[in-house]
Amino acid sequence: MERTTIENLSSAGKRVLENVERVIVGKSSAVELVLVAIFCEGHVLLEDVPGIGKTMLARAVAKSLGCTFRRVQSTPDLLPSDITGTYVYNQKTCDFEFRPGPVFAQVLLADEINRATPRTQSALLEAMEERQVTVEGDTRLLPRPFIVLATQNPIELEGTFPLPEAQVDRFLMRVKLGYPTKDDDHVILQRFRKSTVIDELTPVITVEELLALHKVRQDVAIDPDVERYIIELIHATRAHPQVELGGSPRAMLALYRTSQALAALRGRSYVIPDDVKYLAPSVLEHRIITKQQSHLRGQTPAEIIKEVTESVKVPVEDTPALEMEH
Repeated sequence: MERTTIENLSSAGKRVLENVERVIVGKSSAVELVLVAIFCEGHVLLEDVPGIGKTMLARAVAKSLGCTFRRVQSTPDLLPSDITGTYVYNQKTCDFEFRPGPVFAQVLLADEINRATPRTQSALLEAMEERQVTVEGDTRLLPRPFIVLATQNPIELEGTFPLPEAQVDRFLMRVKLGYPTKDDDHVILQRFRKSTVIDELTPVITVEELLALHKVRQDVAIDPDVERYIIELIHATRAHPQVELGGSPRAMLALYRTSQALAALRGRSYVIPDDVKYLAPSVLEHRIITKQQSHLRGQTPAEIIKEVTESVKVPVEDTPALEMEH
């Protein structure tokens, strides 16, 4: 078997991107960020107003990967067992048998996750972090890869249960789609006025390829100066005067791994500082907690991360090294 390379990962990423863009118009950056998380086998929180295409994006990505896919519509009456599964009495065998829930899929779409109760939300905690679930004292491993794509509407608050910090921190990245442009809206009207293209999508990579590409991502090189840059960014969030809780070690590792994946997707075997700076908002914004007075003044995590990325010095190559290259 031919050794999987950075070129393979980049090529696979382009195929998935092109496939998803048959359905999702004008959102290449958002799709790329989702692919970054997938190549790290990380979970993604898709957050934006209704009707933007969050659920459609999740479905399109799942169809493109060739993974088993299940969808859970979160509601206040959804029970933990509705996600993890439960034991059911079989009259033929006179014994209880386990019926797995939708969490036993390789890609799980948790739609409107903030409409589920905290008890049900917590049922996903073990699954997202440990890749296993425990039901009635029995621990069962989940399939690999296991990726949760969750959506939530940040505007509508009635009947919702905000995700606790521990739950939010399980998401490798938070991705926002934003409204399409006028030109994109025109394309959407032309493309979807008769049918939904989502039903026509077919897988463009296999599960085996995806698992192999996870290992390729780990081989992407990060210079010690770039590693220090990641550490400086994390510590700058902790030292910021308006931040109550800054980036954790998990946040630092998330920024490290996603930088490797982005570099590989863009065809490079090494990470550059711009990779880290580009990913910082999606990786860090949902992980920091601002102080109460900052929150009352309307200062958002997005503004704080922008301040941090602008204040921390970006490492540059030494002039002699550049001269040697030329």
